[in-house]
Amino acid sequence: MRRGRGGGPRPTGRGWLLRLVIAFSFAQGAVSMARPAVSYRALSLGADERAIGVIAGVYALLPLFAAVPLGRRTDHGRCAPLLPVGVALIAGGCALSGTATSLTALAAWSGVMGLGHLCFVIGAQSIVARQSAPAEQDRNFGHFTIGASLGQLVGPVAAGALIGPDMDRSSAVALVTSSVVAAAAVASLWRIEYVGRGAGHGGVARPGRAGRRKARAAGPPAPAERAAKVPVLGILRARGVPAGIFISLAVLSATDILTAYLPVVGEHRGIAPATVGVLLSLRAGATIACRLVMTPLLRALGRRALIAVTCLLGGLLCAGVALPVPVWALAVMLVLLGFCLGVGQPLSMTTVVQAAPDQARSTALALRLTGNRLGQVAAPAGAGAIAGVAGVGAPFVMLGLLLLAAAGLGLRRDAPKSTPSTPSPSAGTALVEKN
Repeated sequence: MRRGRGGGPRPTGRGWLLRLVIAFSFAQGAVSMARPAVSYRALSLGADERAIGVIAGVYALLPLFAAVPLGRRTDHGRCAPLLPVGVALIAGGCALSGTATSLTALAAWSGVMGLGHLCFVIGAQSIVARQSAPAEQDRNFGHFTIGASLGQLVGPVAAGALIGPDMDRSSAVALVTSSVVAAAAVASLWRIEYVGRGAGHGGVARPGRAGRRKARAAGPPAPAERAAKVPVLGILRARGVPAGIFISLAVLSATDILTAYLPVVGEHRGIAPATVGVLLSLRAGATIACRLVMTPLLRALGRRALIAVTCLLGGLLCAGVALPVPVWALAVMLVLLGFCLGVGQPLSMTTVVQAAPDQARSTALALRLTGNRLGQVAAPAGAGAIAGVAGVGAPFVMLGLLLLAAAGLGLRRDAPKSTPSTPSPSAGTALVEKN
């Protein structure tokens, strides 16, 4: 073991990260398979563009309220228990979406699926943050998000292969299949979170027998000795946290609306579901390629410039999807767009983790996910309203503008780095309230 931030030991091997990536691949693959299948099932039930936007937004609605409480819990306890809970909710939401016979039921089960995805992601991201040294966080978060990209690569192709002319029956088959894929994630959920004695911030402390006897003899801890809880506003005031949240929101909104609305674009342009699945997978494959070369890109440009350049190019390419181009040109744009979108998520995780106070890193990541889910609620609803008025290509222009704003924020300087023994300036300025 080696010493980590906060004085605790960290696991020297990276087998835990590989297992986490594999589990995330299955969980994200199930969600990426289910999201377009939900859109096609909604179409088979008579939904229009506005209704699809609402259903896509409900997917993010429950997580919007659950993210911060889950983050608080994870800051003061273990992360790993959230992973099987998330898998169970994803699998259940997928299976029950396949049996839904009304748009209301479909939206409700889509929300359960979204809650499961949130539980899994909060637990997994918190494990990566705790078990990675500061210098390894960009790399480890980049490798962690390869799991998401692998799922996004395979899921849409599988959905496109299963969904045929009979959309009612075939979309149900695709959703039930995605439930089985989600359940397969459980096979990799072992020995992921390191639990050791005196783990500090590098893991979860497990006191010895003598330590437990002393703690019982001493009675309950004084208020000053209890774990401090940094207020949400204190975390949001930390320099770098709001920018990281907005960049993540913009990138995820682009990815989410591409997944939910490319089937609608395909229907309007006469593109078969199988071809739409291949197009979405090309985008995901380019994202994987980006994350595999993240380290040399960071060396060449630095984090701020890399975020700004990729968000700028991503915004232009996203707006280009609205143009009535041939399928081959659309494929080229989606490959380039996928490469650009691969940067924002892992680097925004590192930005938020390093800017937030040490004792509130999981809560800061949860706030980032809350921003993501807020974008997933507002962006599809806004996209549905815009599509209903200005056509199915208009939401992609909206996403282009969002990414251009993220590019501007990406140029802002990060918060000054602090040494492991010294609180960061952002943590010092935050008001701390006792439990």
